[in-house]
Amino acid sequence: MNQPLSHHLLTMAYQNAWANHRLAKAWGQLSEDDLQAHRVSFFPDIRATLNHILTCDWFYVDALERELRGDDPHPECSVFFKEDEPFTAADDLKREQAHVDRRLIAYCEQMRDADLGKIVTIARDTPQYDSRLRLLSHLFEHQIHHRGQVHAMLSGTWVKPPQLDEFFCAGEARLRAEDFAELGWTEALIWGHQGGCANGR
Repeated sequence: MNQPLSHHLLTMAYQNAWANHRLAKAWGQLSEDDLQAHRVSFFPDIRATLNHILTCDWFYVDALERELRGDDPHPECSVFFKEDEPFTAADDLKREQAHVDRRLIAYCEQMRDADLGKIVTIARDTPQYDSRLRLLSHLFEHQIHHRGQVHAMLSGTWVKPPQLDEFFCAGEARLRAEDFAELGWTEALIWGHQGGCANGR
């Protein structure tokens, strides 16, 4: 059965939250020294990369939510980047990432194909304007890009990097069942006609 594009974006939001959850179960086993140890990557360590993912998610999800509410873009885009690493404790990072992941899912749940062309203002020093579709696509790519860096840096630790490509295939449901149970999700919630996936998209 063909699914509308807006439903695919919703599944991408779920996949993002799932991948962050699974990855956090791995890096969460590391000590503070391990998280801050210098490694070869775009950012110098795992903790810095996790903070970058979080602050950029704040930035883009805020822009999407403001446009949805009809609010003006944030007058000072740098508010999300006042600190390179707003969180140093692992538990704080996990909590805040999970929270913004849920916000993104909620945003995508209300999306319909007819809405994807609406323009979002991104409050950079020079404002940027992109459609919801382009901005969401960019956000998912940004998350995958930097999450992959964390995954690679884990290879230099004693913790085995987890598989992050077991979300979409129906035949691999058993491989994500434990994570789904921890997150309170079901396969029907994401792939069936529950949770806003039915007619009208």
